[in-house]
Amino acid sequence: MEKITFWVISIVISAICSNSQAQSLTATIVDSATQKPIPYVTVKLINKGVITNEEGRFSFLLNKEIKETDSLFISCIGYATLGKPIKEFTETTISLTPMAIELNPVIVTNKNYTPEEILEIVEDSILKNYNLGFAKKRVFLRETYNNRILKTDYTLKKSTIKAFNKKFIDDLISQIPKNNTVYNEALGDLYGAGDSEEQKLNLIKASELYDKSMELDFEILEEKFNKIMQENVKTDSYFKIKSGLFGTKVDADEMFESEVDSTDVAALNKKLADEKKNKEERKKFFAKYKRETMGKLYENLPVYESSDYNVLFKPGRYNLALEDFTYLGDAAVYVITFKPKRSEDYQGKLYINSDDFALIRMDFENVKPLRDFGLLGVSMKEYLAAGKIIFSKGKDKKYHLSYYDISKGIKAGFRRPLKIIEKNKNVKGRRKQNELSLKVDFDFGNINRYELVVFDETTISNSQYNSFKENNTILPTYMPNYNPDFWKGYDIIEPNQAIRDFISDTEIIE
Repeated sequence: MEKITFWVISIVISAICSNSQAQSLTATIVDSATQKPIPYVTVKLINKGVITNEEGRFSFLLNKEIKETDSLFISCIGYATLGKPIKEFTETTISLTPMAIELNPVIVTNKNYTPEEILEIVEDSILKNYNLGFAKKRVFLRETYNNRILKTDYTLKKSTIKAFNKKFIDDLISQIPKNNTVYNEALGDLYGAGDSEEQKLNLIKASELYDKSMELDFEILEEKFNKIMQENVKTDSYFKIKSGLFGTKVDADEMFESEVDSTDVAALNKKLADEKKNKEERKKFFAKYKRETMGKLYENLPVYESSDYNVLFKPGRYNLALEDFTYLGDAAVYVITFKPKRSEDYQGKLYINSDDFALIRMDFENVKPLRDFGLLGVSMKEYLAAGKIIFSKGKDKKYHLSYYDISKGIKAGFRRPLKIIEKNKNVKGRRKQNELSLKVDFDFGNINRYELVVFDETTISNSQYNSFKENNTILPTYMPNYNPDFWKGYDIIEPNQAIRDFISDTEIIE
């Protein structure tokens, strides 16, 4: 009988772990009243935390140090905190109960604070509440790039190469993908403080998820273009590329990549050496880009005076309103809205702990284009910058960044004449050989989303920071389809449904 009981308990414990082989607790957190998923909920276990994605999903890695009696705590603004031993989480859906707002003695005592006075105390308490010095942070960055071609109008004015006719250009434009989405993910340890230029990164693993068939179209078009050029253009020619007032020069040999003779050992060895060098350069560039992206997000946290979200340090530039009281667990929270009086860029909400006056969350969105440039037919508008920043209290009793989410939207246009002229100084007579002249009217747009999750942060000394040396040898692993096993054994923010459903046409083509 005891053996049977033990066997039943083992099955229950295994059921707790989503796909028991992954040894993780995976669930969706919902509102008990509406049954709708709750995004950005903090889930903590033994001072380690994860956060739910926008669909309320989370996955928590259960390592060998975790016991079934250890308690998991789930907290979110406006809901009662849920805490109980892991063994009691046997369902894949977890309900949180909305908390009724009743003014406790702290709120009653502080209720006469104006929003301006609250923010003044927040600013004065920053050094007490936050670690702004050097730290080592385990971070996960997910970048989503959605690129769109909005408009592709043109007028063919002249072409002395018959193959470059309207049909060819229409065919070229029709094959260019109008909408393409790329997902990049990276996990690593970030060393540094608030300065984006003083960050160091130890990359652990990275992936890229996109449809390579989008690239194949460009390769085919490039082959067609090169074939036409090689048949009609002299190799010692050069090109003048003009767009109204602008012009540049390109040699013909720069436009064609010559094939390496497979019997030429020296040439093959040089090509292999070049490819190896390029791969090393790619590794350096990839690590540098990730480090700079993470560093710039950290540098722009609202607890730094140089932040674009400067409401804590320059509250006089905003219209402030104490909109509401709510709770994060048992902690009462002020909810303050801010809107610019004149020229500031952002509006949003601040959630401030009424006990220690720490900013625990900020929601923000731009109220006007952050950049709006137009000159001689070239335009660029950064029309969107919106997201949220969430801080959580760590085991050192200070607040640390736990989640940073920002979406940026940009539209660009090119409305100009474009002229490509082939010239050759070695041909007798006129240097001008061929000409392709168009008037183009193209519009492009993209929305880029950056999600930075911090799972663990440890304060380090200046000497520890200085002694760490980067040695990044990681390049992202390409995935044509979403692979749920790629991040097995690592804590990340759960992918949304769009990522989980991603299937490219690459394998069909191949």
